[in-house]
Amino acid sequence: MAQTVTMPKLGFDMAEGLLVRWVKAEGETVNKGDVLAEIETDKATVEVESSFSGVMYRHMVEQSSMVPVGTPIAIIAAPGERVAEQTAPVGKEKSEKHKPSPVVDGESESKAASVTINIPGAAAEMVKASPLAKRIAREFGITLAGISGSGPGGRIVRKDIELAAIEINTAREAITAVAAEVKGVITPVLLPEAWTGYIAERVSKHISLSKLRGAIARRMVESKHAPHFYLTHEYDMAALMKLRKEINEFLPEAERFSVNDFIIKAVALTLRQFPNVNAAFKETEIVQYGAVNVGVAVALDSGLMTVVCKDADLKPLRNISSEIKMMAARARTGKVKTEDIEGSTFSISNLGMFDVENFAAIINMPEAAILAVSSVRQVPVVVDGNLEVGTRMKATLSADHRVTDGAEAAQFMQKLAVYLEKPASLVI
Repeated sequence: MAQTVTMPKLGFDMAEGLLVRWVKAEGETVNKGDVLAEIETDKATVEVESSFSGVMYRHMVEQSSMVPVGTPIAIIAAPGERVAEQTAPVGKEKSEKHKPSPVVDGESESKAASVTINIPGAAAEMVKASPLAKRIAREFGITLAGISGSGPGGRIVRKDIELAAIEINTAREAITAVAAEVKGVITPVLLPEAWTGYIAERVSKHISLSKLRGAIARRMVESKHAPHFYLTHEYDMAALMKLRKEINEFLPEAERFSVNDFIIKAVALTLRQFPNVNAAFKETEIVQYGAVNVGVAVALDSGLMTVVCKDADLKPLRNISSEIKMMAARARTGKVKTEDIEGSTFSISNLGMFDVENFAAIINMPEAAILAVSSVRQVPVVVDGNLEVGTRMKATLSADHRVTDGAEAAQFMQKLAVYLEKPASLVI
């Protein structure tokens, strides 16, 4: 019997998704669990698996279509089954408006539309040129009159100005050489040597927001409405770095622990003792989570995504490490699963690999707090009145003052030091 596949709800706040591409073509065999399509949500591009077996009978939605949750997107039928005709595939109109505007010479179509300008000294002749071409010509003193346009309808575009500039520059060099021979004096009248590079570097780009970047923008604005306060603590990481080195000598390179793996475990164990930090503000109530699910920020080309290590306080360090590696890899290749990115109760943002001394992060609402982790550095420290080289790391807790207070947050940071500075407790 034919089954209808609908646009799934891949998040509690998801109202629609972008069907990026079909993985299964019409007529192709489908087994339960096979990936049917890639759907882009506000948070990620997710592979949608089939709940049925059969044959991909028909796509009801075109690729690059924005589709509301629950809308039929495909029909899977039994081999040889005849299915009553359905309506034509939907989404074409919607997909058109979601396509990026065509780009002409670095400008969007709307900005590259023909304009009419008056050229001084050209008998008020009307010349069509893109705004970019007009600006470049003005910057380098090039008159548009007499330049043949290669754009639509004879419009002058950037490359026409570049070609004209080359010709003008060559002519000026020739005139300079002749003048030098005649007068014995060289008076260069040249365009700047790096004018082509200058033009290429100075062209403004108009980049449409990706769904991920748009979601980040909305959530960060919402988050900053919460009353943040910040606490920074410096941790002695010498023992942890020594233990990590010793453990990694016994592990294959792909399975070696990162500093962040230890931090995740230490944070998870600390959160057990501070329910107001492992919590969320929900308008009329504060929710203290029963589970400890630590979200870890992963840097992507399109922005940050948080992958979630569920029940991190109950898992061995090795399991935490392997899970984070797998989820981060899926996120970077666009193969993230819904369960990878949902359910965090507390977040960590680690910029230690970028040699950052200290920073503060914005809370991932509705969570009550986020920990910003900086680099492990060798710095001068005073021990018993003597100056020594120490191994230190700064971390800053951003907390929601509606849920917790400064004293409690400070105690959290102190307790975290017990685990980080006595790391054997993290591998027991």
